[in-house]
Amino acid sequence: MLQRLLKPCHIKLTVRGWHKHGKQAWLRAPHNTQALSSKASRQFCRSRCQRFTISCVVAEQTPSVTEELPELTDQRMSWRGRSINCGNLNESHVGQRVTICGWVHRHRGLGGVVFCDVRDSTGLIQVVSQPSYPAHPYMEKIRSEYVVRIEGNIRARKDPNKKIPTGMVELEADAVAILNTVNSKLPFLPAEDSVQLSEEVRLKHRVLDLRRQQMATNLRLRHKVIKTIRNFLDAKDFLEVETPILGRATPEGARDFLVPSRLQEAHFYALPQSPQIWKQLLCCSGVDCYYQIAPCFRDEDTRGDRQPSFTQMDLEMTFADQDVIMQLTEALMKTVFQEVMGVQLPEQFPRMTYAQAMDRYGCDKPDVRYELHMQNVTDIVQGCSLRLFESALSAGGIVKVLRIPNGKAISNARIKTKGDVANEAADAGIKGLVQIRMEGGAPQAPKAVTEGLSSQQIDDILKLCEAQEGDLLLFAAGDEATVNRALDRVRQYIAKQLNLADPKGHALLWVTDFPMFEWNEEEQRHEALHHPFTAPNQQSAEQNGGDLRHAKALAYDLVYNGVEVGGEHNKALHNVVQ
Repeated sequence: MLQRLLKPCHIKLTVRGWHKHGKQAWLRAPHNTQALSSKASRQFCRSRCQRFTISCVVAEQTPSVTEELPELTDQRMSWRGRSINCGNLNESHVGQRVTICGWVHRHRGLGGVVFCDVRDSTGLIQVVSQPSYPAHPYMEKIRSEYVVRIEGNIRARKDPNKKIPTGMVELEADAVAILNTVNSKLPFLPAEDSVQLSEEVRLKHRVLDLRRQQMATNLRLRHKVIKTIRNFLDAKDFLEVETPILGRATPEGARDFLVPSRLQEAHFYALPQSPQIWKQLLCCSGVDCYYQIAPCFRDEDTRGDRQPSFTQMDLEMTFADQDVIMQLTEALMKTVFQEVMGVQLPEQFPRMTYAQAMDRYGCDKPDVRYELHMQNVTDIVQGCSLRLFESALSAGGIVKVLRIPNGKAISNARIKTKGDVANEAADAGIKGLVQIRMEGGAPQAPKAVTEGLSSQQIDDILKLCEAQEGDLLLFAAGDEATVNRALDRVRQYIAKQLNLADPKGHALLWVTDFPMFEWNEEEQRHEALHHPFTAPNQQSAEQNGGDLRHAKALAYDLVYNGVEVGGEHNKALHNVVQ
């Protein structure tokens, strides 16, 4: 290697070796190696060391030594830090000399003047360099995502940028150290935050992905939320306890991840789906109010709001009824939204029973930022001759209708077979959708509908739905579960298409009175709808003659913008009930 590198050029030769007496030694050869032969180099090293290694840093050969540009990166390890973060600079620092460290966010040259934005975890600052500046050759060489340390004076910007906190000032670069370079083409740049990236690309290049502003904001938001939760619960005398990760499998709502035991052959640990058993042990041991930010693991199919490993706030209270738990949860949510986002939530969250949610919205976690309600018209269409309705009713099914204001935005082609709206319903198991439009002050429908439904039945439907001019009514028929699932999908899909949900809206809702059990068709048995430890509502159990299969549970969910963010319940305390 040394023979290949030793040609007339500027070389910095560093030799690391071990002295003949066993001591480690660092030797440096002359800088100008034009007259230094490889044989002389080896003799130079062996005269001082028994074993040695050679490392060389070669600068590009230039016509004159005085015109040479030194190495762009400092090959020596250095821990010299910064004097201030990029995002903390403002007008009060004008005239001060500072040192910043970070990544080059953007780089641009304008007629010899070089500008670049340098960012760190707190924000970014504009750096400027003129051709007369000593560090200008370095500023011309740097590119996006280089890691740099820049020293210079802060001055007021001639063209302030009020969109960023540091937009009133900029840094004049006097000294530049390039700590790391980018030697290959990047798949995307963190500065291009608006570019749509696939999940595969983001996960493959996770380091780059986490540099994006959106990801950095998410991490800071999560930190603030957890910090606020801890402060709130600490003021309420809750005790944070970290429970074990490895334990026995317990009955939960999904499959367990299993970890084989090395010391006990053919035995396995189960990763916790939630700290269910542990927190009950704590409460039975006298820990009145417990919580933890708990990692959980569930071996189930991934979906938009669930992945195999996730984190939840786990909380348990003793000697508390449903109202106490709801009031505490509401106070916690209001505190988090106020302190983290500056959003004031209503004093009391609205409540809706499970039966009402399923009847109006077709799901138990409705997004109530927009009002697209369903109506059950099974009784009205009894005895009709419309084949789709008639076959569903004869099989014991139901017919429901979804009213869509300003339905002109949804064309007939989208509702017919293979249309995007029809496909949403088909994916849920519905064979087809029936439509009625309000146009010109009268209902307009396909011939099969007007012949299959009497005028009185149509009038009763319009009256029940409070249909207005321009409305679109979509009907689905089948078994109750399938109809609810299909119209719920259609409701959510159309809301996205018509931009009905306010992206800045915050709609929280309690859904209460869940059924105790639901029927599993595949396994032909009843299973807990909410949680196997949930206590039954004693009043509903007595109304059903003590039959818990049709009783309601003391379970209640907190829903935020159509997403279940909290599942709470009162536990069954007696062995007989358990």
